[in-house]
Amino acid sequence: MKKMPVILGPTACGKTAVAARLAYEMDGEVISADSRQVYRGMDIGSGKDLGDYIVEGRQIPYHLVDIAEPGYEYNIFEYQRDFTKAYGDIVKRGKLPVLCGGSGMYLEAVLKAYSLPEAPSDHGFARLMQSMDEHALLHELSQFKKLHSTTDTVDRNRMLRALEIEIKRRDEKVSNSEIAKWRNSEIKTSFQSIIFGINPGRETVRQRITLRLKSRLEGGMIDEVRRLQDQGVPPARLKAYGLEYKYLALHLEGALSYDEMFRLLNISIHQFAKRQMTWFRRMERQGMRIHWIEGDLSSEEKVKRIREIIGSSEVAK
Repeated sequence: MKKMPVILGPTACGKTAVAARLAYEMDGEVISADSRQVYRGMDIGSGKDLGDYIVEGRQIPYHLVDIAEPGYEYNIFEYQRDFTKAYGDIVKRGKLPVLCGGSGMYLEAVLKAYSLPEAPSDHGFARLMQSMDEHALLHELSQFKKLHSTTDTVDRNRMLRALEIEIKRRDEKVSNSEIAKWRNSEIKTSFQSIIFGINPGRETVRQRITLRLKSRLEGGMIDEVRRLQDQGVPPARLKAYGLEYKYLALHLEGALSYDEMFRLLNISIHQFAKRQMTWFRRMERQGMRIHWIEGDLSSEEKVKRIREIIGSSEVAK
């Protein structure tokens, strides 16, 4: 198997369980592509579901989970670097890397092998983000700052520049020499991939999102956010992580009642799942082939279908 399987899909579609079982059956290890699961202690809210990595009683190795302290501002540049290291280590040991996640920007940073600019450069950053549409750019920009100025959101060049400023402001800790070394060596690692999309169907995903949210709240998600605050993670930083951490932080500071928090968070997660699917469809329009595994199937059934596709003569070429 020379091609790296990639398992993507919207939140609550069951992709982690699929990736872990595929790794189990094909002697592989999973590399996460999730922008929040990198943080230690952010377990329930980020949906790590570590139990999914135990298949038939065997622990499936996973990577790029729990690698940063909560409150730290991990970024796409670090992810690309860390992915390359994990990928190289897995291949060196003769195992199969299986990339799994729903963070579109992280996935594309790997699948499109973005070249990072050697020095802060408007042109270099523009090339990095060139493939992103305005909706995606606006979404990424909103993760960094409150959009007080509407002028940053109506012109593509202004959006690129605003996003570049925010990222560069946060990434002074990465020196130009480190970026240059990264670009000139590790990023040249080449690999082929075959992409699978897990899509149980919109209504199934909607039901799963609501049921999962109730389960996580009952399972201690509020206590998790409270614990993060007690550890010194500022409420503003938690809000910047979005979704569960944003709305639970607002609830804990008294800005939202429990019922308001649940209603708004549930809506936001549904909207997030829709944005993820929009991102994946855009990837297809730009030439990336995604083999969609449709229907509310079991993990075993999904993996069976994936292995059939992998073994087909079309994919084997």
